[in-house]
Amino acid sequence: MASHAGASDDLAMYDWNPVAASADADLLPDLESLIGRSRDLARNNGLMASGMQTMRDNIVGAVLKLSASPDYRLLGWDREQAREWGNITEAKFRSWAERPDECDAARTLNLLGIAVRGLSDAMLNGDGLGLPLWVPRAGARWNTRIMLVESDRLSTPIGMESRENIRGGIEFDQFGAPTHYHVLKRHPGDALMGLAGVIAGSRVMEWDRIPAFTPWGRRRVIHLHDKERTGQSRGKPIVAAVMREFKMAGDYASNELKASVANSLVAAFLESDLGESAGVLFGEDPRGAWAESVKQTKRMRKLEGAAVIPLPAGARLSSFTPSRPNAAFEAFMLASLRHIAAGLNIPYELLVKDFSQTNYSSARAALLEAWRYFNGRRRWLVDYWLRPIYELWLEEAVNAGEIDAPGFYDNRYAYSRCRFIFGGRGWVDPVKEAQASVLRMAAGLSTLEQECAEQGLDYEDVLDQRAVEQRLRAERGLSTEQPDATRRSGLARRDADQANDDTDDEDESGARSTRAYQDTLAMLGQEDPAA
Repeated sequence: MASHAGASDDLAMYDWNPVAASADADLLPDLESLIGRSRDLARNNGLMASGMQTMRDNIVGAVLKLSASPDYRLLGWDREQAREWGNITEAKFRSWAERPDECDAARTLNLLGIAVRGLSDAMLNGDGLGLPLWVPRAGARWNTRIMLVESDRLSTPIGMESRENIRGGIEFDQFGAPTHYHVLKRHPGDALMGLAGVIAGSRVMEWDRIPAFTPWGRRRVIHLHDKERTGQSRGKPIVAAVMREFKMAGDYASNELKASVANSLVAAFLESDLGESAGVLFGEDPRGAWAESVKQTKRMRKLEGAAVIPLPAGARLSSFTPSRPNAAFEAFMLASLRHIAAGLNIPYELLVKDFSQTNYSSARAALLEAWRYFNGRRRWLVDYWLRPIYELWLEEAVNAGEIDAPGFYDNRYAYSRCRFIFGGRGWVDPVKEAQASVLRMAAGLSTLEQECAEQGLDYEDVLDQRAVEQRLRAERGLSTEQPDATRRSGLARRDADQANDDTDDEDESGARSTRAYQDTLAMLGQEDPAA
């Protein structure tokens, strides 16, 4: 008898015996099918397309800013020197990152577009692939370009499949570190277009063997993929675990829609012992001049509103009661969609964009859980996609004399340390959350930099803009005093709570927020200005 219930051979488990293979043995033989099906869902399943867009909007969003933060302690600098160096570096980086003709080898995307594209490829295909190139261009300030490559082109050349050190088109050393990437010169799917030049050009099955790094350590390939297991060479689509549920739920919804439409076309059945002569009631030719196929079609007659139908003896008109829409459809789809949402690591409400059955507290809990996932994905995107790109640009800027970085190659980490600011997370309740932000800063639990970054803002830009506005107000003879946000939000919340003291859970949550606000002020030794 097995010590673990999961290893028992009872009726529920006896035919469940998956092979305990390696990560690549489990994934690589199935990867092509997974990718094809993932793309088909993204093209033809509205829920899948919406889910991918939700991921892109929340992980990256509409903002992407570099926040250079060199490790000044390792460099022997003071904090002010590091801040000034970072400001200069950020300004010059923007001249590269915000221009498609500077950062994209194809001249079509800026860095924000490259980040979204890399994330999308990693989610949809399992891998995002970028090739850093050195491409001088007339009139361009920089030479570093990123060429995006679809992961289909990363594959093992014909005849090398049996080599132990090549997996999924990647060569590894004895420690498991990638040394070379084999990339097809053309996408293998181009041959399906039927273009004679593509097939005759003989580039469809030609590979470039690209080193992972140059001899001096410059990255030649940026490979974004999520490793779920040790020894995994390639990534897989994020929908892989719930792909079957996605497909079956989509088919079920489509079939229910077709059945409902078909049922809506039938109004009644004519039952009669008169044979085909009863068809005269619906306009058929009693002489039977039409072909049988036409007769069958004509028997489906449209009933007009307020119609009076004379029925002879022996005839009866029976109304049709359709079985669609299916009463159990909504409950079944709800259960399926909740399972799919869990497999994608986002709340059901966010997947289907339906908060109609959710109160404030539940929505907050769901979005907090979602943001744990989104923040993790942001860190992953920065570490394995954006920071390597920044390092490539920074190396060029240092060698070109644009950025002063003594001993750059000996202190590459210290100089290239950075964060990226993404699109803001937004507010469910602006009053409550602005109030919480003020209290966190007042209690020393947060900083203006952190609070601004959560909303997709650079705190120095905010401070600079506020200084400009204050100066302009003074020049125009307007008051330069800033409104007391804490007092205003506290008064507004107290008034709202008193006016709605006997309402639903949201108001109870507001009252608790006010009490927490007062307790926090007491902890800080301050009085409530609204008291």
